[in-house]
Amino acid sequence: MDAPRPHEPVRSSSERSPDRPPERPTERREAERRDLDLLVWDAPNIDMTLSSILGSRPASSDRPRFDAIARWFLSEAGDHEVEGCVFTNVHPASAVSLRGWIEALRSFGYAVFARPKVLPEDDVDDAMLQHIASRRASHRLRRVVVASGDGRNFLAPLEELHRAGVRVVVLSFAEVAGYAQESPHIEFVDLEDVPGAFQVTLGRTRLTALPPDGGWFRPTRPMRALLEDSAPLEQPASPPEAPAAAAEGLARTAPDAPPGPEDAPRPAAPEVGEVGRAPVAHPQRARSA
Repeated sequence: MDAPRPHEPVRSSSERSPDRPPERPTERREAERRDLDLLVWDAPNIDMTLSSILGSRPASSDRPRFDAIARWFLSEAGDHEVEGCVFTNVHPASAVSLRGWIEALRSFGYAVFARPKVLPEDDVDDAMLQHIASRRASHRLRRVVVASGDGRNFLAPLEELHRAGVRVVVLSFAEVAGYAQESPHIEFVDLEDVPGAFQVTLGRTRLTALPPDGGWFRPTRPMRALLEDSAPLEQPASPPEAPAAAAEGLARTAPDAPPGPEDAPRPAAPEVGEVGRAPVAHPQRARSA
């Protein structure tokens, strides 16, 4: 690089030597764009999914803590600019009660997009996608975290972001976010694996997160309640056959198999609904390309 002579003024970074081509407008705009990590939260979808998992309307202790979500989001943002946005519907009858929740979100640093829920089709998915596109135009997106189990609307746009070099993460529940877990281009994080996101264990039937020694799933109602039913309940389907690789291990547990030394009584396994999830070395059970 040519150093300036003592009698020559130092050339500013905005000046170019005559033999260099002029900077193109697109190059200038690209250099001016800042790195951004973006979090968008689909409140209607997460709330509906949580109700489905619990089998009832969630209590306040069952709902995710947005301060813990924010800290988890910031933990991987580095020096990038960050933005967290919560998208929600507001029914006319719930407008007053939602005000305190929205103000709490704003105090945690979230922007909130609220849309009136007048018609069934008044959803927030389009607004979420439009906001992602807007931030993609104004910033260099480094990471986009989408909290939604709606694969119908988000799978294709998120995979397109991945192809453009953006790290894409879906934050949801394993029971509904199959689109993210099956895609080779999307990382998936279960909401209950975010440290501090829930005050209590949700008691979900998470067969992919069992304690190493196994665990119990409590009945959801007393057995004697069957005597009060006027009609027989639908019988559960038989479990699928085990893979061939596990056949030998399963054979020894068959009723007609002789007991071996490994069948000696062991301490009772912890109850999944009470002691929580199995410890996970990496909370972000990520799958990336």
